[in-house]
Amino acid sequence: MQKENKSFIEDPRYKQCNKEALLGLGLGILNLIWWFVWGYGLGSKPPEEYTYVLGFPLWFFMSCVVGAILFTILAIVIVTKYFKDMPLGTLTKEEADRIKEMM
Repeated sequence: MQKENKSFIEDPRYKQCNKEALLGLGLGILNLIWWFVWGYGLGSKPPEEYTYVLGFPLWFFMSCVVGAILFTILAIVIVTKYFKDMPLGTLTKEEADRIKEMM
């Protein structure tokens, strides 16, 4: 078998992509915890004891309405503050070095 004489260039974008994936996963887990605590924590009372906000039970309003608004805003903040725009094509050694300097 013949060895190829290609030098391996480590792609610096993987480090940033891993950070972005972990941020997205963390945000999703926090959203699930928020929904679960409000939905099952307060939603397990008898309906006679519910507090209502805008016609919705408080547990539903907090878990579904406020949670959706809150986590949409958090997603926008995370994307604008921590995500970076990167080219998706194949990189040359010079481009890889330039991207490493930016990160």
